[in-house]
Amino acid sequence: GGGGGPSEGFDVARLGDARVALIGFPSVGKSTLQCKLTGTESEAAAYEFTTLTCIPGTMHYKGSKVQVLDLPGIIEGAAHGKGRGREVIACARNADAILIVLDAGKEGLNRHREILEKELETVGIRLNQKPPNVTFVKKSTGGVKFASTVPLTKLGPDPEKLATQIMREYRINSASLLAREDISVDQLVDVIVGNRVYKPCCYFYNKIDTITIEEVDQLVRMPHSLVGSVHKRFNVGEPLEDDALKSMIWDYLGLTRIYTKRKGQPPDLAEPVVLSAIRKGTSVKSLCQNVSTQMLRDFNFALVWGKSAKHSPQRCGVNHPLADEDVVQIVTKTNKQQQNDKNYQAMVQGFSDKYHKKKLEAKKKKQGKLRR
Repeated sequence: GGGGGPSEGFDVARLGDARVALIGFPSVGKSTLQCKLTGTESEAAAYEFTTLTCIPGTMHYKGSKVQVLDLPGIIEGAAHGKGRGREVIACARNADAILIVLDAGKEGLNRHREILEKELETVGIRLNQKPPNVTFVKKSTGGVKFASTVPLTKLGPDPEKLATQIMREYRINSASLLAREDISVDQLVDVIVGNRVYKPCCYFYNKIDTITIEEVDQLVRMPHSLVGSVHKRFNVGEPLEDDALKSMIWDYLGLTRIYTKRKGQPPDLAEPVVLSAIRKGTSVKSLCQNVSTQMLRDFNFALVWGKSAKHSPQRCGVNHPLADEDVVQIVTKTNKQQQNDKNYQAMVQGFSDKYHKKKLEAKKKKQGKLRR
């Protein structure tokens, strides 16, 4: 069954390796879709606004656990608070990826995709975009310093004057800005305002059994889109089945499975460590942080087998990028190497202080009990 279980309200605990939010208009099949992905029973009916709170569930796929949030349907004007829209959009901001569910039968007339994109853009969520390669630092004095390493063709004849005007509007009088790519005015505003989030997003057109093959063909050609039917089981299977939608979600989340290995033993292929490119990255350093911070402190080198290695095994440092299904063995420093480290004395002192503090607390606790 699906983990997480139903919970009241929108403050849902973060579980699993990644989080996906289901967003869409009322009655497009979000709750039924979540049930097929996770096995969680969410109330589903033929009338609109059946789901009134956030229902979490866990999707098990390729050894990973992905939290899928079934959110209430949003309507036009949600960004300004209509129909619990603010809570829904706040949940979307905290998700690693967004899955927009659309009704294929209504899409031709209503332009629901366009409306939802506009609502999310209004609150600073940028879909399938990368953050502009621009360094922006606010300062207390010194005026505005503007520089670029590439020609800026989208900011008019005088980009520096335009950037200064935009900063003045946001009451920024001193700052330095360095552009490393040809940015547009909207991207410049996003950088200056600074509260924008960039999310991968895929679109699922449900209920394709209600439209003609020509309309299906048109929807398939839309970017980042997948068509299917939860009711007829097109591209959507049972919770533990592999299907096109789960595969698409996995690709958009950028998850990587890493198998760990002890010295002289076969790798543990039963439970992979799942790293996320969106959260901590997919380097050897991210793997160490995921397993234990002590491992990163005592790290000497890593032996890597798999796609990312030039030869098997390859001896790597902490910054080596890992590929899906790599096998990694972490080799820690020997006692002698640790003693030669310049931070060794401070580390020993820290352990000693922690031990004595714990001992003193236990002693005080014991004395307090005897006095009673």
